[in-house]
Amino acid sequence: MEGSPTWEPEAWGSSGGWLAPREARAAPYPPAPGPSLSSVLNELPSAATLRYRGPGVLPWGMLEEEDEDGGRSIQALAEATQKELQEPHASRELPWPMQARRVHRQSQARDQVALGSRSRVARWALVLGWSKEKTQEGLRTLQPWVWTLKRIGGQFGAGTESYFSLLRFLLLLNVLASVLKLCMTLLPTWVEGDPPGPPGPDTSSHCGSYDPRPQGLIAFPTQLFSLLSGESFLEWSSLFYGFYPPRPHLAVSYLCCVFVIGLLHLLLILHRSVSGLKQTLLAESGALTSYSHRVFSAWDFGLCGDVHVRLRQRNILFDLQVELEEAELRRQAALRTLGQHAKLWSVRVLLNLLVLALLGAAFYGVYWATEFTVQLQEVSYVQQLPLLKLVVNYLPSIFISAVNFVLPPVFKLIAPLERYTRSRQIVFILLRTIVLRLASLLVLLFSLWNQITCGGNSEAEDCKTCGYNYKEIPCWETRVGQEMYKLLIFDLLTGVAISLFIQFPRKLFSALCPGALGRMVGTQEFQVPDEVLGLIYAQTVVWVGSFFCPLLPLLNTVKFLLLFYLKKHTLFSTCSPASRTFRASTANFFFPLVLLLGLAISTVPVLCSIFLIPPSKPCGPFRELSSIWSQIPISISSLSQTTQNFLFFLGTQAFAVPLLLISSVLMVYTLALANSYGRLISELKRQIKTAAQDKVFLAQRAVALSSAQGAL
Repeated sequence: MEGSPTWEPEAWGSSGGWLAPREARAAPYPPAPGPSLSSVLNELPSAATLRYRGPGVLPWGMLEEEDEDGGRSIQALAEATQKELQEPHASRELPWPMQARRVHRQSQARDQVALGSRSRVARWALVLGWSKEKTQEGLRTLQPWVWTLKRIGGQFGAGTESYFSLLRFLLLLNVLASVLKLCMTLLPTWVEGDPPGPPGPDTSSHCGSYDPRPQGLIAFPTQLFSLLSGESFLEWSSLFYGFYPPRPHLAVSYLCCVFVIGLLHLLLILHRSVSGLKQTLLAESGALTSYSHRVFSAWDFGLCGDVHVRLRQRNILFDLQVELEEAELRRQAALRTLGQHAKLWSVRVLLNLLVLALLGAAFYGVYWATEFTVQLQEVSYVQQLPLLKLVVNYLPSIFISAVNFVLPPVFKLIAPLERYTRSRQIVFILLRTIVLRLASLLVLLFSLWNQITCGGNSEAEDCKTCGYNYKEIPCWETRVGQEMYKLLIFDLLTGVAISLFIQFPRKLFSALCPGALGRMVGTQEFQVPDEVLGLIYAQTVVWVGSFFCPLLPLLNTVKFLLLFYLKKHTLFSTCSPASRTFRASTANFFFPLVLLLGLAISTVPVLCSIFLIPPSKPCGPFRELSSIWSQIPISISSLSQTTQNFLFFLGTQAFAVPLLLISSVLMVYTLALANSYGRLISELKRQIKTAAQDKVFLAQRAVALSSAQGAL
């Protein structure tokens, strides 16, 4: 057709060009009766449609022979277009047609050729931006198990995928901690020479002697039991605190390693929590909860292959299932009467009182098991039988694992009775279970502290000489490390035993009995809350014990690596997709938050050990010191006077007050920036609403025009 518009790419590269000549834009057909298309479009509620047609395009229905006002409008449009072209946007981010983006990309390529004529600052800015982008892409390619996580998310939902994502994140934390421990603890120990053995019994010390090494020939069962309990030959090894010699440089690096690992883990967890918070706020804001968004905007048109397509379909199906379940619960909550609300809250109060009673009984049981273990260890009959001695040593760990195995299913039965949404039920189950697990660990540590410090009474007969109970626990740091080591080993053995002796036999029984009984016994769902809490509990144990057992992060790395493949095999071979799922945003934010709580709790016993309890005299790098922290002032006093003055200046008000002021200014700036972003989001929402009104308006005018033409 002669009147069809022709495409001129040059029009997109300059501000003065147009999409097509006026003759091409003129309609070759006689105008239809009624208002023209340009007048209808100019009556739209929003004027934002112009920018989506690309740069240099005239407004709807505007011709070149406009009057003076129209000329000024065209000039303003040209200036705005030129400004838009000069802004350094990526081609794919511009709301233009494909040919316009291609021309823009070619223009950017020509500008990059002339990079040498730019200033040095601009060149470095471009190089740094390019390097940052490439580094992020490289780090994303180094992430392990990417395809495995996508497959898990497609077959079992985003909640199950979040568990394996958290496991991968914890594996990264333990790898970093292991590298730091090897570089800052093990390496300085062997660089300065072989560490000496334990002090002999003839060593003059008012706090006794300490030699845990076995004497004579040791039977294999005894060595195996020592391996599981961390005693005998393992007690005086690089695995535990007491092995490291009292060298000044080693003591400083040993202590600094703990703070560096804690700070690094804190920053990584905060980064993950913030990214998860963005997803949670977006999901709970209602912007992405419409079913039309799930159906029309959630599909990835770049997928290739039937496997990827099916996985994406299942992901969308799980999202719709969560939305429908929560919408139904919200509808039921809106229809409740005042009496029904009162009845529901009464039930919730009674159920929470029951939960508190169960938690209190569990905490008392852990304390009793720890105290009873000390009494049983003194019985001669127990000391003569290695197997019975091993069981007695593991009694606190066994009791804690039994409580953690029994009570979470009870919490799971209680949660549906409270009539919350699925996502909120997961949150409550996680909170109750994490309180159970972490508080049980704190009760165990409190019991150990009670034994070490004679109940906090430094004037007691056993603690008056050295500040701790040196007669029963000559190296108390190693004793705490042994307890954390046993918790780690027992947790690993429990997980393997459950998979091998409970889950796999159930699946085998369902395969041999295809009837209703086989389906009832063999159908298993992957319990995300229990599994996640197991990970957080194990990581908290490592954070507590890494000071007393330096190689515990390395052992936990191996454990998590084995656990990933074991859980993956269990998931695909014995588990079925969950009948009820929950939001991935809940997991992405709440799981790191609980992990942050575990990190905060683990700092309490470590800081108390560093600042309050005197170190053991016959073992460890801090022996013969009044406290572990006193090594830092001693090391600072050996530095130059200028360095000492600078370090002491950091603790004065002259440094703290400006730091506080700068922090306040940054906080105010952050709040102002957040408010501006909030206003921008509100404006964008208003534009989206206006765009919807545009569609309604156009539909109404189309119906009106059709009716008018039919009447004519």
